[in-house]
Amino acid sequence: MGASSLYPSSLSCEISLLQAKNLELKSHGNLFVRFYLSAGNNRKLIQLNSQEISSKSSLFWNQSFSLECSSSGTDLDREFSIDNLKEESVVFELRWRNTNPILGKITGGSQLLGRAEIPWKTVVESPEMEIEKWVMMIGSSKKSCGLLVDGVKPPSLQIAMKVRVSEMAAMEKKKKKRNGKLREEYGCCRESGCKCEDYEIFAMVGAFETL
Repeated sequence: MGASSLYPSSLSCEISLLQAKNLELKSHGNLFVRFYLSAGNNRKLIQLNSQEISSKSSLFWNQSFSLECSSSGTDLDREFSIDNLKEESVVFELRWRNTNPILGKITGGSQLLGRAEIPWKTVVESPEMEIEKWVMMIGSSKKSCGLLVDGVKPPSLQIAMKVRVSEMAAMEKKKKKRNGKLREEYGCCRESGCKCEDYEIFAMVGAFETL
């Protein structure tokens, strides 16, 4: 067994929300993007919302967040995690929120303008395991059609996604030499609360960061 199959690694997935285009609304308000991601074999969903921007703005978000999980580092575990990831996808929802007060109050609900889905398989099988593309948001309700100006192309989002596998072998080799043996405390997602037997892909959700 080679050294690379003995030491832990970290699977990191990053999603960046850049900007929108072809977005003409009949009413002013705030825009945001809602993400749905699977958290692993148990199909638990993670829901995240981007920051809200005014529909009168230049429609730039320039935000990103990452999800990470440490694994036991064996070749089998790494392949299993990536294979699982390839079966998952990210659903993007472009949403509008009314900011005009009604009877002196602003209602908290939002309306769906369009939805799109990007499989992680597309990212994993791309060069350098990263993509950047415009995704057309397809409307799914009469409400979304009522908000968008007629005769205009469907709105699109510019999305960037990437996957990284970071080796920690060098650090662990030093620990092994110092301690005389390999410590077995670096199980899958030990620090983040996910269960090894579930092979959770996404263990820790980072907050959105401005690029």
